Amino acid sequence: MLDKTRTTPSEAGAQDEDTARPLASEGAADQRTVFDLELIQRYDQSGPRYTSYPTAVEFDPAFDETRYKQVCQETNASGRPLSLYFHIPFCDTVCFYCACNKIATKDRTLVQPYLERVYKELAMQSALFDDERVVEQLHWGGGTPTFISGAQMRELMAETRRHFKLADDEVGEYSIEIDPREAKGDTIALLREIGFNRMSLGVQDFDPRVQQAVNRVQSQDETFAVLEAARREGFRSISIDLIYGLPHQTAESFLDTLDKIIAVGPERLSVFNYAHLPRRFMPQRRIDEAELPPPQVKLEILQATIERLTDAGWLYIGMDHFARPDDELALAQRNGTLYRNFQGYSTHADCDLLGIGVTSIGKVGATYSQNRRELDEYYADIDAGRLPVFRGIELTRDDEIRRDVITRLICLFKLDFSEVERTWDLNFQDYFGRDLAKLQGMQADGLLEIDSSGIRVLPKGRLLIRNICMAFDAYMEAKQGQGGFSKVI
Repeated sequence: MLDKTRTTPSEAGAQDEDTARPLASEGAADQRTVFDLELIQRYDQSGPRYTSYPTAVEFDPAFDETRYKQVCQETNASGRPLSLYFHIPFCDTVCFYCACNKIATKDRTLVQPYLERVYKELAMQSALFDDERVVEQLHWGGGTPTFISGAQMRELMAETRRHFKLADDEVGEYSIEIDPREAKGDTIALLREIGFNRMSLGVQDFDPRVQQAVNRVQSQDETFAVLEAARREGFRSISIDLIYGLPHQTAESFLDTLDKIIAVGPERLSVFNYAHLPRRFMPQRRIDEAELPPPQVKLEILQATIERLTDAGWLYIGMDHFARPDDELALAQRNGTLYRNFQGYSTHADCDLLGIGVTSIGKVGATYSQNRRELDEYYADIDAGRLPVFRGIELTRDDEIRRDVITRLICLFKLDFSEVERTWDLNFQDYFGRDLAKLQGMQADGLLEIDSSGIRVLPKGRLLIRNICMAFDAYMEAKQGQGGFSKVI
C-alpha cells in the first residue's frame, strides 16, 4: 500500500523520520522530502524542465549566425571561462524509449565525415573568443559518444585542445556519457588518458523483461565492469542513469535494480520519469502501451525509490537527481552555488556554453542558440564556411531576471528577495506581485512558505518544484495549456 505522506529525510546519517533535522545550516532550504500522493495528483500537469529560461520552444530564426558572432565577441570583455558541449549523434542500436537527437546506424564510416565538420566548427568558434578564456567544463553527449573509435576520440580531444585552452585536470570538469555495451576497460583507460574525469553510465533497468521491451539488453556484469574500470583509472565522479515508467516495471522490480546500484555506490544517480510521446518520438511507437505501468504504479515506483535512496543516505538534489552527501553537487547546493543548464545540474554557473555539432544548444552572454538539427543541413553550413546556428533568442532584462529567480528556486529550493533586489535593482514585491499571488494556493497546500524576506520550498514542495517555477514563467500565460512539455511527476 502506498503511504500517502511519508516523510523522507535526505540527511546522511539521519536516525529516523521523527528526529531528522535539516542537513543545511539555519536559514537554508529544508533537506527533507515529503511524498504527498494527494498533492502530487492534484498538481499533475505538464511543464518545462527549465534547463533554460526562456525554454527552447521560444527560440526564433531571427537570431542567426551574424548575431551569434557579435554576441560571442562582446562577451570577451567579461573574461568568463568557457564550457564546451559536443553532440555525437550516432548509436549502434536504437533504444525504444529514447527522445534524444540521434542517428541509429551500424555504419561507423559515417563518423569521420561528421568529425571533420566538427573540427571546422571548432576552428570557427574558437576564432570568436580570446585565447586566454579557459575551458573549465567539457561534455560529450549523444547519441552514444563511445560509438566513435579510440583513435577518433584521441583526434577529437587533440583538435579541441588545439583550438581552446583547457583547464588543468584538478580544475576542469570533463564528462562523457557512456553506454557500457560500447566501452570496455581499455576504452575507459583511454578516456581518462585524454582528459575525462567524470562519466555517466546509462543503465535504465536491469530487469531482462524491461530490457527486451525497450531494445536495450545490457548485463549487470558489463555495466559494473565499466564502473570498476573508471574507479581504477581515477575518474572522480560516476553517475548512473535509470528510467522509471518503462514496460513491465513495478515498484518491487525497480527496487531490485536500485539496490544493485546502491551497492556499488556511484557518486550521483539520475532517476528519470519516462514520458511516452510516440507522436513526437518515432522509436517510442515500438513500445506496447499496454505494457506500460499505469500512473498509480509509476508513483509507487517514485515513492519507493525516494525512500530507498534516502534510507541509504543519499540527498535529493532535485529534478530527478540524487547525490551522495560529499559529492560536488550536494556541496554546491549547500553553499548556494548550484546551477542548472542543458546538461542538468552543474557547479559551473559562470561559464559561457558553446554547443558544438548537430542540434547542439549554446548559452553565450544573455542569449541561447541552436545548431541545425538535420545532418545534411549542418554539413551544408559548415562546408560553406558558416556557423550552423539556425535559431536562438536574445534575452530581455525581464527574461534575465526571471531566469535568475527560477534558477535559484530549482537549484536551492529557496529564494531571498533581497539578493534578487540587489542584483537587479528592483523591489521584488512590486515587480513580482502578480506572480506571488499565483503561489498563494501552493502556500495554503504546504508546498512553500512566503514571508517578507523570501520563499522557502517545504518538504512537500520539493517534488513539485517545476510547478512553483512556472508561476514566474512569463511565457506560460501566453500558451494554451502546456503542450510539448513532459509531466512534472
